[in-house]
Amino acid sequence: MTIAHTNNAVLRPSLVLLATSLGVLLAQIDTSVVNLALKSIAVDLQASVSQMQWVVDAYNLAYASLLLTGGTLGDLYGRRRIFLFGIVLFTGGTLVSAFAPTVTGLIAGRIISGVGAALALPMSLVLLTLAYPVREERAHALGIWASCNGLAFVIGPTVGGWLVDSIGWRSIFYMSLPFCAAVLLLTMQAVNESTEPEGRRLDLPGQVLAVIGLGGFAFAAIEGSHWGWNAPLIFMIAGAVVAMIAFVWVEAKTPGPLLPLSLFGQPVFSAALALAGLMTFGMYALLFIMPLYFQTVRGSSPFIAGLELLPMSVSFVVVSQLAGFFSNWLGPRVVMTVGMACMGLGALALAAITQNSGHGLIEMALVIVGIGLGLNTAPVNGVAVAAVPPARAGTASGILNTARMVGATLGVAILGSLFAAYAGQQANTIESFLTGLRAAMNVAGVAELFGAAVAFMFIRANSLDAKK
Repeated sequence: MTIAHTNNAVLRPSLVLLATSLGVLLAQIDTSVVNLALKSIAVDLQASVSQMQWVVDAYNLAYASLLLTGGTLGDLYGRRRIFLFGIVLFTGGTLVSAFAPTVTGLIAGRIISGVGAALALPMSLVLLTLAYPVREERAHALGIWASCNGLAFVIGPTVGGWLVDSIGWRSIFYMSLPFCAAVLLLTMQAVNESTEPEGRRLDLPGQVLAVIGLGGFAFAAIEGSHWGWNAPLIFMIAGAVVAMIAFVWVEAKTPGPLLPLSLFGQPVFSAALALAGLMTFGMYALLFIMPLYFQTVRGSSPFIAGLELLPMSVSFVVVSQLAGFFSNWLGPRVVMTVGMACMGLGALALAAITQNSGHGLIEMALVIVGIGLGLNTAPVNGVAVAAVPPARAGTASGILNTARMVGATLGVAILGSLFAAYAGQQANTIESFLTGLRAAMNVAGVAELFGAAVAFMFIRANSLDAKK
């Protein structure tokens, strides 16, 4: 009996690690794999560029808007319960997407999946931390959990592209279903329930205003090139601005705010958030446009387009493993400035490509972007967490992840609309497509170079030293 109990005690944390790692892998793959299927979706469902933007951004918007609330719900009502509920919603959204007869149905499925991911992802980190109370073992487990983010960037372009080529775009959603079932079974079997309601409350007014504000900006940006900048869209932008002003006012007055404004008194923390948002602003726009470039302009299949994106993914994964060493050696200021500059220069190089540009030039530009992303991803998180008191580290990390997803949402919305304004809603001709690509990538490049200036001015050499 003793041996059986010991084996179970050893096995249970491993199962928690497996369940939570699969959960984050599913959520992260879903942010990238759909990009490779957009061309096929557009042909099959007769989707315009703005509708393709919504296929990507519906997920990003729900994810970004509800990420902070997901953590609060877990503390109030049970981390295991909210994690399970998030995975159930993610599975339901995946099913809706897989069988969607229209692009509207597909967008609805993506919203449901995004809500599920926003609930599950913060809980996966908490559950994993609770399962490994010993610091050394916890550090190892967290390393595996974090590596799933990089693994998603490798799996998405390769497996996703192959599935779209071989079976069709709906297969990328079928692929997730067995893993969703595995996460649910593992969680019910191995994960214990926990809550920490003391001092926590649900900031419902703040949450509603955040959704209205971010959603209004995203809607106006995406539909602006489609509807034209008429009175209804101007009214929507004004409403979004009012909602965000009201959000700041509510957060300043609420005892348990969704977004503690006091943290923004730290310039380094604010700079880290800006860098996280700018980083994904350009990156997700690139992931939206470049697969379409490979398939529309170069005539690549989805699988080949995925392989053509792979050098960026691999360089990101490899460099991200070395970013900690470089940060300790050179300091985060140098590493993050160089990282943002690499992303900016890579995007500007992509803005210069034509129909006949050599693969070497394109892949080199993508590798440079991947290097920049790898240099920034870990240091930006470390700098943000170190800038606040230890008791607020979890909150700071959650806000940083929200900033990443807000940047991704606005990147696809704004730069995707800039692309559509020049390329047209159907992006039928190669010349118009390249004009749209140049416009979007030039703005992305300038935004990343601005991020390099922010890093140089506000990130200090000792920014990774924890605040006492």
